[in-house]
Amino acid sequence: MQVVNDELVKLMGGEAADIDYSKSKPTVILMAGLQGVGKTTACGKLALYFKKKGKKCMMVATDIYRPAAIDQLVTLGKQVEVPVFEAGNQIKPDEIARLGLAEAKKRSVDILIVDTAGRLQVDKGMMDELKQMKKVLNPSEVLLVVDAMTGQEAAALVSAFNLEIGITGAILTKLDGDSRGGAALSVREVSGRPIKFVGQGESMEALEPFYPDRMAGRILGMGDVLSFVEKAQEVMLEEEAEELQKKIMEAKFDFNDFLKQTRALARMGPMNRVVSLLPGMGKMSQEQIREAEKSLKIVESMISSMTPKERSNPELLAQSPSRRRRVALGSGRSQEQVSQMVSQLFQMRARMKNLMSIMQGGSIPGLDNLEEAWKAARKVPPGTAKRKRVRMELKSKYSSPQAATVAPKGFGSR
Repeated sequence: MQVVNDELVKLMGGEAADIDYSKSKPTVILMAGLQGVGKTTACGKLALYFKKKGKKCMMVATDIYRPAAIDQLVTLGKQVEVPVFEAGNQIKPDEIARLGLAEAKKRSVDILIVDTAGRLQVDKGMMDELKQMKKVLNPSEVLLVVDAMTGQEAAALVSAFNLEIGITGAILTKLDGDSRGGAALSVREVSGRPIKFVGQGESMEALEPFYPDRMAGRILGMGDVLSFVEKAQEVMLEEEAEELQKKIMEAKFDFNDFLKQTRALARMGPMNRVVSLLPGMGKMSQEQIREAEKSLKIVESMISSMTPKERSNPELLAQSPSRRRRVALGSGRSQEQVSQMVSQLFQMRARMKNLMSIMQGGSIPGLDNLEEAWKAARKVPPGTAKRKRVRMELKSKYSSPQAATVAPKGFGSR
């Protein structure tokens, strides 16, 4: 598997490719692609990406053919708070591009992103138009927007655009769909140009740099832990993470914390997207994912029916059937469901504390006395009913892989 992974990484370029920034302002990025691949939306996402990096951006609307294409880009510009240059649909695209470039220079814009018209299929008119715009703009980047769902058919598309206008890279969109990204294999191999960005969803934040090693993991179903960690860092402040760690170690994780984590998970994107980043979780069916989302909503409704005191002190619910009954009525759930949720929180506390102890090189609660227990048990004569009973009691009490390492060799078999 490692050999296959390494070859996939090599096939897709080996390393992440950055934007080729111009020495003089602005750096012009010309966007190309067929109609329906998400090119205009990709412009907005790219503008937001550079804005977050501290760059001053502007977009230019040159698609004068598709109804409402200009309005769509203007709306996206307002959404990400990036200005859009537009001159209606009565002027030729290359003239709009020229005027937009002049305006960008006047405003000292760092990044100029030019949206272009697409077609349902490659045709001479579209290519001639792109060539003329490229001549007027002299862009630093010509990025081809490719639909990840296209699969290996992307090879012919990439080849056509590269031969006609000469692309410098690609943006792979709709990677959050059913496809694992097979189109990524075609782009580099056919054009010799790297994929520079990938679109992971419909939200404007759902665009990220392309990393060949991470994509290889997704294609092979091995997940992408680094992207998962980065997304988690985006939605959780460092202070919050430290506070949560402290509460976990002290076994004080409560329903307020649980609610914070579920809402942070929701901010990371659709659950099917988040799950696909975790090793071994990519094989979850859509039905299983929907059930998981449904369960989280049920839990949230029960927590919302608790008093602030009950949320921060789960012990109150554990000790009071009347409190659990009130929460059940308030959330429209059964008392059994509320009891189960409370029980699961205490189990989660124990597991999380154990895991943190292991990660920090500590010992697992209860394990310190385990070796002494095994030593005492060894004094019981082998083959007797008492020996069997003691063995079963110890295995039940200390049922973990760590406990098994402390057990005397051969004790469990006699």
